[in-house]
Amino acid sequence: MKRFKVKVYSKAFADIQNITDWYNEKQAGLGKRFQETTVRQINQLSKIPFSFVIRYNKIRCMLIKKFPYMVHFHIDETNRIVEVLAVISTDRNPESWKVKTDRNV
Repeated sequence: MKRFKVKVYSKAFADIQNITDWYNEKQAGLGKRFQETTVRQINQLSKIPFSFVIRYNKIRCMLIKKFPYMVHFHIDETNRIVEVLAVISTDRNPESWKVKTDRNV
């Protein structure tokens, strides 16, 4: 089985860093645990991108284990690329997800 390349957009990197910083302020080491868990799961997308359902407008979501956040991504099947667009709290309004993960913004 040929793997997909995973491309993480700069907005998604910023999301991960902001969430990491927030968790580190709450408890020492928690941000690091969040970041490690998130990166590990994002890397798994190269093998199993179709394991996650489409939530809206061809955007799939993967829940981050033990944290209330979801990785929002799109699969470019032609070029075999998983595009990670954002990491967003599950508490956020779904309409904000649509704006944040719009690849044209």
